[in-house]
Amino acid sequence: MSGAAHIVVVDDDEDVRSTVAEYLRRNGLSVSEADGGAALREIMGARPIDLALLDINMPGDDGLTLAREIRASGEAGIIMLTAKSDDIDRIVGLEIGADDYVTKPFNPRELLARVRSVLRRANRGGEAPATMGREIQMGKCRLNLDSRKLYEADGTEVPLTAMEFDLLKCFAEHPRRVLTRDQLLDLAHNREMEAFDRSIDTRITRIRRKIELDPAKPDCLKTVRGAGYVFNPDCGNGGSAAASSAAIAAD
Repeated sequence: MSGAAHIVVVDDDEDVRSTVAEYLRRNGLSVSEADGGAALREIMGARPIDLALLDINMPGDDGLTLAREIRASGEAGIIMLTAKSDDIDRIVGLEIGADDYVTKPFNPRELLARVRSVLRRANRGGEAPATMGREIQMGKCRLNLDSRKLYEADGTEVPLTAMEFDLLKCFAEHPRRVLTRDQLLDLAHNREMEAFDRSIDTRITRIRRKIELDPAKPDCLKTVRGAGYVFNPDCGNGGSAAASSAAIAAD
């Protein structure tokens, strides 16, 4: 894709939708507006999108339903727009594969910063990703640090969100080192989240489903009780037992 990244704002509230869209346009982004699922599908059928801003509470297809559709159909970024009381929905959104969330009411500058952050992390907005580059074995998969892609052993690409890649890259660059939630947020350049926000744990759980042979007994990304997480680089090479420690226990 060339030119400005294509953003779609999906909200049944016309005032909110138009205000957000106009602000993003003034800051150099190409923005479409949708009042619900039908309009979103029509937009996506006519032109690929790079990121969707989804209001969770909408009649008909709600934001969570639409997030599932978007994640199943491609790797567009997803930012959920949530109310303060939507903690459960927010967590479900992250489990589905949303890249970030913004709580209403929000400052337009904060929203713009988050939009740009997701686009930057996902390498969206015009640059073609490399097809070759440095690769790290991550459990049963291979992580390409240059193309920002994750592959099965047979070469099949595994869908990966921008934040999931950032976390995997942090672990790949710090093998056998225990990383706290606070360190992971710093290294992943996502200080917008709180260090003790359980969304980090939610994302680790999602990543484990993708790279572990047995996600219920993770051998690649291990939990260190009371401390954080550690990447065992031997997990894909049959040498995990030597790297195990009594202090480490799987979630």
